[in-house]
Amino acid sequence: MLGQLAEAGLRVVSDERRADVVIVNTCGFIDAAREESINTIIELGELKKSGRCRTLIATGCLTQRYQGELIRELPELDAIVGTGDFPQIAEIVRSRLGTAKAAARSWFEHPTFLYDATTLRRRLGPRHWAYVKISEGCDKRCAFCAIPSFRGDLASRTIGSVVAEAQHLAAEGVREINLIAQDLPAFGMDHGRKGDLIALVRELGKIDDLQWIRLMYLYPHKLPAGLVDLFVEEPKLVPYVEMPVQHIDDRILRSMNRGGGSAEIRRTLDVFRDRVPNVAIRTSFIVGFPGETEREFDRLAAFVEEQRFDRIAVFTYSKEEGTAAAKLGDPVSAEIKAERRQRLLDLQLGISQARGDATVGLRRTAMIEGPAQDDQFALEARLATQAPEIDGVVYLEEMAGEPGDFVEVEITEALGYDLVARPIVPSRHLPVIGARGSS
Repeated sequence: MLGQLAEAGLRVVSDERRADVVIVNTCGFIDAAREESINTIIELGELKKSGRCRTLIATGCLTQRYQGELIRELPELDAIVGTGDFPQIAEIVRSRLGTAKAAARSWFEHPTFLYDATTLRRRLGPRHWAYVKISEGCDKRCAFCAIPSFRGDLASRTIGSVVAEAQHLAAEGVREINLIAQDLPAFGMDHGRKGDLIALVRELGKIDDLQWIRLMYLYPHKLPAGLVDLFVEEPKLVPYVEMPVQHIDDRILRSMNRGGGSAEIRRTLDVFRDRVPNVAIRTSFIVGFPGETEREFDRLAAFVEEQRFDRIAVFTYSKEEGTAAAKLGDPVSAEIKAERRQRLLDLQLGISQARGDATVGLRRTAMIEGPAQDDQFALEARLATQAPEIDGVVYLEEMAGEPGDFVEVEITEALGYDLVARPIVPSRHLPVIGARGSS
């Protein structure tokens, strides 16, 4: 949207109080996300009374999922735009600028939009890393998930399109590409090609200026043949596995319609740990799924203790209308869900601290992020095994370069999910093998 707006000559400002038009990009996945999106719309709606704002527009998954309801329930809105119509955002903005007092309008004329390398893009985040979305939608039908109902079935980009975008990003200074999708391993399967993810990573590995390639969201059931080999053989693919398993109890997994079972999950985790040196594994769980008993939750907690993941995310079950699980009701109380979530998080904090303590004294390659938010330290950096925004950081005690530079560091302390280190050999152009060997 930013690329479209800039191309049309509309100026983007960082302070919403200075904007004539405010656009809210919403999420409609779970209760907490919907609540945050709606509260943001209401809050920004106040700018129509106290600021310059003349037009308030909402787009994204919440609008796609609750089209008519949003217009009825949120009078602050002047327009809502579906997930397939945001390429028209500049035209929509212009059409509304002169008609702010007219009735609110909706744009839901097109199916979900699949962008490609020619789609205009303007990034506001760090210059040295970027997300690249390789597909939209999902063919899986997990019982708790409503995404296919508003994002549709799997629609993959071509390998050439993704590579062209990555080449452009690398030319702009991006050193790390994070590939994202609702179901990353399924990339290309809608076109009958099962090995497209592996072929894509091999092509991305040929881009000279890229140093790290990261795969986000590996669905654990029926991974493409050769995927583990790819982690071993491709030097730029970081040893980082983000694989949401959601639960380990077989009855719960069947009820979730996850495919596979606990034995397959354990085998997959074992293979990655056995074959990929210094691999970090991040996963996520849902607690309080309908009918989850205390014994089944205890089995999940024991699994977390057993596996000693590098990091976990824990979500409380959210009943989503239109999903298979919605028919099961929501019998686990909010209090029990919250208590179970906290138990897992407390357990993982101790595990992460112990894992961090074990790295003290080791030397690793880190990428500098920028000035430290904690004023006790000079810089923040990340290891290859720390994904941007969702994992911890490495605090550097001394200045060692600029954002995007790679530096060898020695770990000196562990602070829960974060690490402290001192720089050893600052270098803007460490060999690729240095990046691959990081953990």
